Amino acid sequence: MNDPKAPSILGIGNALVDIMIQLDSDDRLNILQLPKGGMTLVDAEKSQAIDESTEGLKKEISSGGSVANTCFGLGKLGMKVGYLGKVGNDSMGEFYKNELVDANVTPVMLEGSLPTGKAMALISKDGERTFGTYLGSAVEMQAEELTNEMFDGYDYFHIEGYLVQNHALIEQAAKLAKEQGLKVAIDLASYNVVEANLDFLRGLLENYVDIVFANEEEAKAISGLEPEEALHWIAERSEMAVVKLGKDGSLVKYEGKVYRADAEVRNCIDTTGAGDLFAAGFFYGLMNNIALDKCAQIGALTGGTVVEIIGARVSDELWQDIKQKIEEIKA
Repeated sequence: MNDPKAPSILGIGNALVDIMIQLDSDDRLNILQLPKGGMTLVDAEKSQAIDESTEGLKKEISSGGSVANTCFGLGKLGMKVGYLGKVGNDSMGEFYKNELVDANVTPVMLEGSLPTGKAMALISKDGERTFGTYLGSAVEMQAEELTNEMFDGYDYFHIEGYLVQNHALIEQAAKLAKEQGLKVAIDLASYNVVEANLDFLRGLLENYVDIVFANEEEAKAISGLEPEEALHWIAERSEMAVVKLGKDGSLVKYEGKVYRADAEVRNCIDTTGAGDLFAAGFFYGLMNNIALDKCAQIGALTGGTVVEIIGARVSDELWQDIKQKIEEIKA
């Protein structure tokens, strides 16, 4: 069992079933009008069109959602984790909750009237993934459903950037977390989501957020600056800034000091979950009081492992290998 006194984290996100589709050509993205590398919200009709357009291609299904991926990773690393989301009253919703429990994550789940949402991840030959996301029940999660009790017993609260379209929900969640004394983190999720919610996100950083995770595009979208300058811009508005630079590693700024970590050289098959698992590794280090450059190294390890497989679910065998390598980083 987890030590009840051990640091703990609650994530909030869109509880979605991931459908990973390996593309034969990026032409399909153009036909479907999905910007490569982005996340586009679609309705049930468009989701069906994506499904039909990709018929015959290799597909794999698992539970997903950005922050859920982070929570799964932390659960597999033995941390105390909870996940707050909303699913439908259907078999996919039950599947989703069971997978959380199997990964040592405590479900804090609400039930919606729509079907459980799904994220269609179209994977290009270069490993880049493009999402067409039907939120289903996830979109029904509302601010007034949140309670103080949901945040009891946690030290960190991690917000999924894909949820920020619901400004009232995210602001209330961040407010409740801060009132309960939690450190609030956010993963900016996607550059086009940042651009569409720029003023709200900037206000959120100023008023509530302690830790920000962003890749180069997201950092530029929120700040208008190149990576290193963006790191400083974000760190002026939050306690800690983490900017991921892909093959060039990552930068962390905390209390005026910048930390750097290299990326791991990997055979990239699918980038789905790379940023999410980076956050899992980073949080693992942070919650275990490991030096920030090593937190980023652990993030590079966990995020690098997932790009060598299809989808965001790392096998138990690989987790054992990751744990061994983490001990080497810590030494």
